[in-house]
Amino acid sequence: MLFNSIEFLIYFPVVVLVYFGLPFRYRWAWLLAASCYFYMAFIPVYILILFFTIIIDYYAGIYIENAQGLYRKRLLLVSILANVGVLAVFKYYNFLNDNLNFLFTGFALENPIPYLNIILPVGLSFHTFQAMSYTIEVYRGNQKAERHLGYYSLYVMYFPQLVAGPIERPQNVLHQLHENHSFDYFQTLDGLKRMVWGMFKKVVVADNLAVMVNNVYNNPSDYEGVSVLIATVFFTFQIYCDFSGYSDIAIGASQIMGIRLMENFNRPYYAKSIGEFWRRWHVSLSTWFKDYLYIPLGGNRVALPRQYFNLFLVFMVSGIWHGANWTFIIWGALHGGYQIFGRLTRDYRMQLNHRTGLSRYPEFFKLWQVAGTFLLVAFAWIFFRASSVQDAFYLVEHMFTGIGNWKEMFGPDMHHVLFLDAPPRIFFTGIAALWLMECVHLLQRHGSITETLARNPVWVRWPVYYGAVLVIILLGNFGSNQFIYFQF
Repeated sequence: MLFNSIEFLIYFPVVVLVYFGLPFRYRWAWLLAASCYFYMAFIPVYILILFFTIIIDYYAGIYIENAQGLYRKRLLLVSILANVGVLAVFKYYNFLNDNLNFLFTGFALENPIPYLNIILPVGLSFHTFQAMSYTIEVYRGNQKAERHLGYYSLYVMYFPQLVAGPIERPQNVLHQLHENHSFDYFQTLDGLKRMVWGMFKKVVVADNLAVMVNNVYNNPSDYEGVSVLIATVFFTFQIYCDFSGYSDIAIGASQIMGIRLMENFNRPYYAKSIGEFWRRWHVSLSTWFKDYLYIPLGGNRVALPRQYFNLFLVFMVSGIWHGANWTFIIWGALHGGYQIFGRLTRDYRMQLNHRTGLSRYPEFFKLWQVAGTFLLVAFAWIFFRASSVQDAFYLVEHMFTGIGNWKEMFGPDMHHVLFLDAPPRIFFTGIAALWLMECVHLLQRHGSITETLARNPVWVRWPVYYGAVLVIILLGNFGSNQFIYFQF
């Protein structure tokens, strides 16, 4: 079930009304049943995968808490292997088999390993990591093992963030599931505002930009030069609006029921460095890798060469987490390389900025840093979005071809070159919506725009709210556009 669907528009109010109408002791069961229904709306039988890992991790948590010494580590290992094993089979089996097939072909041999005709369960990487965080935190002593199977199942399957996060920690969510939340009008209103903002990002910005992006990236050989540049910039904003839009809807929906989820995005394209970008982008995943992979590897407590190795390894794993394709691995390697290069050249860049006088103009210097970071991130997105490594390198090779040919851009081929073969209405709607979103982001530097609106009289607030809903209805692209991160 998609957030941007009629089904969800009916489903969610029913869930909320029944949730607050039930006595407290039955609410967990209702939310769990609603979450099962939500997940089974995709491929019903795949809920058995969730049940399998839930049972293993539930008992692993209890036994880990009561065990001592080496036995605790073995129990944790069993839990991690079960989760990673399911992920490996459904997400990476055929990818690894493709690469083995390539090697066998090189030696004129036949690959004896069969392919599996399976579809990747939606959100598998997300709820797998959330389940792993539970057993790891129990092992570390930061979380008591949950004795109620129903509440633990709900922690893993809680529908607002089940398929695309945020990837929560048990310390934040489990205790909230046990609490009795009363209906709160103002909390509900704030949650609805957040959902509307997320829906605007998704259906008005992301899905309109997707039309142009798909035309180029699905048919790369038909485009070059400025068309590739436009499509790449559009995808940079498309993926942000698509993913952060999902997070906004999930956070808002959960807020209505009184359960607070962690923030997942903080205007990442205003970051002044790649390191800052990753502190603002997909925060729940970034902190997951930091806490459960980077720091256990030694983090910054080891010699510099080992630090750089740890950093690069984390981003390589992040790339693999995103998808079973070499394009994602290259994307992760690029970001790992960016981080290492940034650290290696930090002192030289500071000296250069001082000698050129850039540091004497802080606002311009900040703009320079933001623009440079944005360009590096946008370049890496080419590999993330391209269907294959060959397509990605074709786009990189041809992205500056014919730049400056104004006659071609504004001549008879303008619809192909500038509009990327999309209807003009879609093109200009995407541009206008993007401009409006960035205006909101700029205003948010001075505080929450929601709180600012709340301080205004009713005759100012409600026309803005109704206007936002009207814009979504009139300008939203309501095709069958699922969220990009559902495939991860």
